[in-house]
Amino acid sequence: MIIDKRTLKETFLTNNTFDELYPPTIRSLSRLHWTPVEIAQKASKFLAVTPGSKILDIGSGVGKFCLNAGYYHPDCDFYGVEQRGSLITVANQVQQQLGITNTTFIHANFTQLDYSRFDHFYYYNSFYENLIDESLYIDHNIAHSESLYDYYTKYLYKILEQRPEGTRLVTFQSSYERIPGAYRLVESDVDMLFNCWIKAR
Repeated sequence: MIIDKRTLKETFLTNNTFDELYPPTIRSLSRLHWTPVEIAQKASKFLAVTPGSKILDIGSGVGKFCLNAGYYHPDCDFYGVEQRGSLITVANQVQQQLGITNTTFIHANFTQLDYSRFDHFYYYNSFYENLIDESLYIDHNIAHSESLYDYYTKYLYKILEQRPEGTRLVTFQSSYERIPGAYRLVESDVDMLFNCWIKAR
């Protein structure tokens, strides 16, 4: 059932109210693995600079960035790529409940996409799960290793290098070293963990 407009507005007010949309097991992972709603709002404001923009969340989890972004920026299209089918199912269920139509969740490894389809990007260090203690994993349904972390970060670096001038990128809790030198830092906040970039050349 779609949430009515008044309740919908209240749902997006805080991280806690938004997380109430998810099952308890998903809510328990929120602090470590899912984008806070205030970060999603700040990031989408920077990325949705032009109506009609197509914006990709790399490692979208249960869809918190895309759903918040889609709500606040109905004139842009938001896509999330996620390799865990179970999380895509949850994201789609919440999307239907919210009645948001400008978000699409793609069940795939991010290395399988055609990046020419997208204009701007959001990245909440989704590869870091390969480096943390296994007790903190989202689940054990995919492979985890330091070598995968290195492979994924290098792959993303190459993708970003190939994007055209003017491409916008928001990173959250990610290393500066993983961003190509052509990207100019234009905004930084939340103790330097939230960063906005524009490709200069």
